[in-house]
Amino acid sequence: MRTGMLKDEIEIPEKVQVSIADGIVNVKGPQGEVSKKLSHPRIKVEKKGDHIVVSSELPRKREKALVGTYGAHIRNMLVGTTKGFEYKMKIVYAHFPIKASVKGDVFLIENFLGEKHPRKADILGSTKVVIKGDQVSVTSPNVEDAGQTAANIERGTKIKGFDPRVFQDGIYIIEKPGR
Repeated sequence: MRTGMLKDEIEIPEKVQVSIADGIVNVKGPQGEVSKKLSHPRIKVEKKGDHIVVSSELPRKREKALVGTYGAHIRNMLVGTTKGFEYKMKIVYAHFPIKASVKGDVFLIENFLGEKHPRKADILGSTKVVIKGDQVSVTSPNVEDAGQTAANIERGTKIKGFDPRVFQDGIYIIEKPGR
């Protein structure tokens, strides 16, 4: 059964500019700029003063879920442009020292288990990767780009054919944002 109007109001913090045009929400803040396409024929996303309102008239089950999803995406965009998102990773090795470096938009993993050829992981969007000793920091105003870049780096050191309980070499996520 459908109920009346479903609304999700999100307050826009100071120092953040939001523009909505043709279903594309663009958020600009001190940490950077993030844009995302959020369009559905039965869901309205509009800016009213210092609030963003996500609403649906007579929503079905799917529209109710999408109103919450769109609200969560917009909240993540606001947090990302004000504070940013940071994933912390650790380089672990037993015998062969892993040498990690950043070349443009590629993260290079050299000397992993003594391999001659470097392994590569893509760095997405405006994500910044900083390496200090055995610590790797992945930061971005876009939570999806930061998370996928961290996952790409972790997946780049996946070992095939070895028991992961014994051969624990690799680069692992040790801290996620919001936890």
